[in-house]
Amino acid sequence: MERITPIDIQHKSFKKALQGYDRAEVDQFLDEVIETLEDDAQHRAALQAEIADLKERISHFKAMEESLQNTLVLAQRTADEVKASAHKEADLIREQARLAAEREIASYNDAIAETRREHQRTIEAVDKVKSELRGLLMTHLSLLDGAHATTPTPFSTNGQVAAASAPATDAPAPTHLTVE
Repeated sequence: MERITPIDIQHKSFKKALQGYDRAEVDQFLDEVIETLEDDAQHRAALQAEIADLKERISHFKAMEESLQNTLVLAQRTADEVKASAHKEADLIREQARLAAEREIASYNDAIAETRREHQRTIEAVDKVKSELRGLLMTHLSLLDGAHATTPTPFSTNGQVAAASAPATDAPAPTHLTVE
């Protein structure tokens, strides 16, 4: 079935019959139908233009939505990469700090060990010096004791020791000596 257009109605002619409809009334009705159809056609054209505009806007919004989704995915991926990079960098910094601390501790331990060795060498040197000094003092003491025991002390006639035979010293001879 073909659609009837306002032009088809305008050009339609009817046969005349004896008891037919009032021609003016039919023409007026046909004019109203034509006007209604033209208004409907204009309204339909406006609606179709609006539908086309809305479809275009929907298409634009769908493209924007897709772009935003891609942007969000990219932003999420970038954020994940930045986080992963930050974690790797933090791990690297921690590892470097741990290694630096271990090196510093090892350095301190080496310094402590060297100080202990130096302390031990000092103790040994002090002990050696004490031993040598003790030996030297013992030798001098034995010399003093031996010289004193073998040399008779000449007395003068008045009971005093003769000045020529005794060595002159400013300090009295020690009676006993303690060495640690």
